[in-house]
Amino acid sequence: MAHRVLIPTPLRPYTGQQDAVEAEGKTVGELLASLTSKYGDLRRHLYSDDGKLRSFVNVYVNDDDIRYLEREATALKAGDVVSIVPSVAGGAPTATETTPELTSEEVQRYSRHLILPEVGVDGQRRLKAGRVLCVGAGGLGSPAALYLAAAGVGTIGVIDFDAVDLSNLQRQILHSTPDVGRSKLQSARERLTALNPNVKVESYETALTSKNALDIFKNYDIILDGTDNFATRYLVNDACVLLGKPNAYGSIFRFEGQASVFATKGGPCYRCLYPEPPPPGLVPSCAEGGVLGVLPGVIGTIQATETIKLMLGAEGTLVGRLLLYDAWGMRFRELKLRRDPECPVCGDKPTVRELIDYDQFCGVAPTTQAAARPADFETTVLDLKRAIDSGAGPYILDVREPNEYQICRIPGSVLIPLGQVASRVQEISAAAEGRPVVVHCKMGGRSAKATQLLRERGIGRAQNLKGGILAWIDQVDPKQPKY
Repeated sequence: MAHRVLIPTPLRPYTGQQDAVEAEGKTVGELLASLTSKYGDLRRHLYSDDGKLRSFVNVYVNDDDIRYLEREATALKAGDVVSIVPSVAGGAPTATETTPELTSEEVQRYSRHLILPEVGVDGQRRLKAGRVLCVGAGGLGSPAALYLAAAGVGTIGVIDFDAVDLSNLQRQILHSTPDVGRSKLQSARERLTALNPNVKVESYETALTSKNALDIFKNYDIILDGTDNFATRYLVNDACVLLGKPNAYGSIFRFEGQASVFATKGGPCYRCLYPEPPPPGLVPSCAEGGVLGVLPGVIGTIQATETIKLMLGAEGTLVGRLLLYDAWGMRFRELKLRRDPECPVCGDKPTVRELIDYDQFCGVAPTTQAAARPADFETTVLDLKRAIDSGAGPYILDVREPNEYQICRIPGSVLIPLGQVASRVQEISAAAEGRPVVVHCKMGGRSAKATQLLRERGIGRAQNLKGGILAWIDQVDPKQPKY
């Protein structure tokens, strides 16, 4: 019996860019076997080397997680839809002794709230007494912070250590063109204060780490997760669980977004959904994969909405639910989430009782990467330029997407997108004619995966171009546009 399988954006390069495919099977296990037989490159993304389904990939039958059914033995019936959901990177009112009175100006400013029975004067006073920390002043943090300030949340903390880049302005609406090069925190403070001078903005211009997270988080009622990498996302989750702080979660990639509320009393946490992170480089970042500019506006606004509802003590929050949004198809879907009794952080017998080294946990520690790769795994753009100038140029393989290739390229490079590399190894080997193969992408992440694959398939002289084409433009050909 054939069933419809919904394919998420990160895995579509391995299904010919199809967002839904058909696969046969009486059980989930049989269906996945059929799927990976038909689309061979999918297997290493869904299964580990020992043949087990990866823990950072969740499979749903309709809206039920198979981990709470019969796992891969879950039987399928006619009409069942299977969803693959990989990781991408009930509330209670704000606990306050007293809530501050509203001034005449605030009554006028928030009048559209005050006439809502679900908010009213008491609710607005709760918002004024509330303290929310936005982790990140980027794509998700921008719309979230703006709407929280407009809504009258009394204190908004923002943690970020980055500067505004021109490429941020396509989606990070806290910042504007004159802010390019400035601290994001300076830009955010000015914008939020201009929007609502009644709001107190507290800023932390530092990287969030295991050493400072608990001290920063403890002074806030709710944490809004606007992070863009897995290490910080797991850090935020664990700190929220340890402190008992609700986590308004959101994530985005290309055209798709996710939102939920984690770490509430009795509810699931992020680790209940994704017990382990994906290996480094397996899931591209927005910088490599791209993101539709309005997408973080939708997801960040949902995060702000859930934060406000939590402060008001509203029912119907996203606790126990994962909201999926496909902007390109303009579809919302909802999946059930359950607290995992075996979760190492929020389970019945937690084993994580303090914050850990999250770079090591996510496999991105420099020592881990250095140990895993041979000394000749990478080459530099200057070495590549010297080889080209000497007349002994290598075969240059560009594993970006065609639309990226149109923006800028290294002269003489051959475009084969990452999703096609595995099926075209023989073609690459023949075209190289014994020459070294230098593989590049935008910044070096995708090309590292391709280089490893080529070496495993017998092309031992394959090398990853450190820093990708952006390093080439910076150091060799600055006339080309950067993206």
